[in-house]
Amino acid sequence: MTAPETVGGDAGGAVLFDVDGTLMDTVYLHTVAWWEALRQKGAHVTTARIHRCIGMGSDHLLDALLGEDRDRDGGEALSAAHDTLYAQYWSRLAPLPGAPDLLRACAARGWRVVLASSAKEEEAQVMIRALDVGDVIDAVTTASDVSSSKPAPDLVQQALEKAGVAAGRAVFVGDAAWDGKAARKAGVRCVGLLTGGWTREELGGAGMEAVYDSPQELLDRLDHSALAAPPSRG
Repeated sequence: MTAPETVGGDAGGAVLFDVDGTLMDTVYLHTVAWWEALRQKGAHVTTARIHRCIGMGSDHLLDALLGEDRDRDGGEALSAAHDTLYAQYWSRLAPLPGAPDLLRACAARGWRVVLASSAKEEEAQVMIRALDVGDVIDAVTTASDVSSSKPAPDLVQQALEKAGVAAGRAVFVGDAAWDGKAARKAGVRCVGLLTGGWTREELGGAGMEAVYDSPQELLDRLDHSALAAPPSRG
């Protein structure tokens, strides 16, 4: 399924969803894939350090793990190795409990539903198929749409453009501090989920106004959350 590139007209409001760790149970799969890719290239980095960088794009992730003075010519090979290793999981990727129903509930309330993923296009399409909610997704933003990944605000800003809404009419949902920081830089409200392995205090410190255990808990508490209803068009 390929979602519409841009939503036209007055959309009312949009919910921008991070995907890895927010809707899909993939954070630790990425951690292991990066660990192995780095090990294959002679860089021994602990999984604990790698986990803390998941949610960044590969450019920022490698800077954080290897230093900004790293061999940049080798970055593409490291990223390709990660992609090859991670692709072994594609057929087994699973949504987090409540994630598909959460997307459907937001759409039913009148929100534009936009996936704002740092994944590459092919990988993002694999996750969309696994979610099985292509009929309620209005737009998708991937790594190929931006020049700088989270925690830079580019991905959030591009998602807003595709949704056709201003920053003040959107809410971002993510699972990592990088999501909160990117949303805050873009002027977008953000709520967090604990499914990425970050603590409630860390997500709050990154600018998330409320934090929920999982997509299911956010769904259960939707009426009392930032996603209760989109802003009126008036």
